[in-house]
Amino acid sequence: MLDFDLAAMYGVETGQLKRAVRRNIERFEGDDFMFELTKDECSRCQFGILNGGRGSNIKYLPFAFTELGVAMLSSVLRSATAIEINRGIMRAFVAVRQMIASNPVALRLSTLEKNFEELKQDLEEIFADYNDINEDTRIQLEAINTALADLQTDRKKASPHKRIGFKTDE
Repeated sequence: MLDFDLAAMYGVETGQLKRAVRRNIERFEGDDFMFELTKDECSRCQFGILNGGRGSNIKYLPFAFTELGVAMLSSVLRSATAIEINRGIMRAFVAVRQMIASNPVALRLSTLEKNFEELKQDLEEIFADYNDINEDTRIQLEAINTALADLQTDRKKASPHKRIGFKTDE
C-alpha cells in the first residue's frame, strides 16, 4: 500500500506518516517492510499525472509498504485509529497461535515430524552399519586374495611331483 492511502486509512496526514517512519527507520529496514518508489515508477502510475492547481501535485516520492510494513506502521503512529489497528493485529496473532496450538492437524504434523526424524536417524544408523559391513567384507576379500596368491606361489616353488601311472622312456 502507498503512504497516502495508509495515511487516509489511519486518519493522519501523509507528512505525519512519513515523519513517523523516518524517525523510526530502523524498524523498516529491508525491502520486506517498505521501499520508496522511484521517479520512473511514479510517472507510470495514475497519481503521477499532473493535477490542475498549485500544490496539488506529488512533491515527494511515495513509500510503498508491504504487509509487514503496515503492521509495523501501526505501532509507530500516534493516532487512535493506528492504536486500534495495532491492537487488532496483536489479537489476530494471538488467535492464530491459539488456533494452531489447539488444532489436531498441527498435532498430527508434529507427530509426523517426530516420526520422520526417528526414521531419518534409523536410516543413518543402518547406512553406517552397512558401510562397516562393506569395509569388513572388503578386508576379508583382500585377505582371501592374498592367501590364494601365496598358495599359487608356494605351488610353483615346490618340487615337481613324480608322475603316477605307466612310465615311458621318453
